[in-house]
Amino acid sequence: MPNKFKAYLALTKPRVIELLLITTLPTMILAKGGLPDFWLVIATLIGGALSAGAANAFNCYIDTDIDKIMGRTKGRPLVTGELTGREALVFSWIVAVASVFWLGLLVNWLASLISLGALLFYVLIYTLVLKRRTPQNIVWGGAAGAAPVLIGWAAVSGEVSAAAWVLFVVIFLWTPPHYWPLSVKYLEDYKAAGVPMLPVVRSTKTVVQQILIYAWAVGASTLVLIPVAGMGLIYSITALIGSAWFIWAAYKLYKEGLVGELKKPMSLFHLSNLYLTALFVAIAIDPLIHLNFG
Repeated sequence: MPNKFKAYLALTKPRVIELLLITTLPTMILAKGGLPDFWLVIATLIGGALSAGAANAFNCYIDTDIDKIMGRTKGRPLVTGELTGREALVFSWIVAVASVFWLGLLVNWLASLISLGALLFYVLIYTLVLKRRTPQNIVWGGAAGAAPVLIGWAAVSGEVSAAAWVLFVVIFLWTPPHYWPLSVKYLEDYKAAGVPMLPVVRSTKTVVQQILIYAWAVGASTLVLIPVAGMGLIYSITALIGSAWFIWAAYKLYKEGLVGELKKPMSLFHLSNLYLTALFVAIAIDPLIHLNFG
């Protein structure tokens, strides 16, 4: 039984869920302008985790054929035989339905509907259509990963404001330069599986150009939040320094890609995680310790 539990947990891709939840709580604090109700936070985080876990479980079920080929995914429970396809599918549906009613009954129905929309988009649009057909797969797939900020804002305010959409855009633009370095590292895996990730179907030069363009775009989008949400010094300084750091790292990768193969693409992948985390920590702290300009 413990092994079975671990297999079901692995199906939800817990490390991916962690990143999604990191963006939810700070968004709730910003929407409230302070600390939101403790139980509302808990209910929202649990509901978000259930929704993301269900989407990831459906993804594992649909992509079992790909996971069998790729080295980094060969340990997933449907590949190893720890779970059957039927078990995974039943589990996915149960968790998905539970997430909808959990958020609807304990948070609000707007948050629940946004969560359901993100789940359906990730499974039906990204996994079933985009992933295997276009190198822009991860670009549009990023919309599902950006949904938690909308859910968090709706949970607190019962609406989705302009500031929430700016946060959505930040994560949406952050996703490609975050994920493409990982695609470079596992290029041969994606080739073998027939997944047209950008590094598979385009030259290294094109990949690093796109990464740099998106790095600039996400950096600019973080600054838009300052006037839209009335952010103070803590966030503003973090956004400026963090974005400059991220853009510089993307530029170094760009310079390397112009003259040859990328030796350490994962350095930008790991940096992108730090960058996003720092941004959202600042988003959480800024309303609590609001230091104004001037």
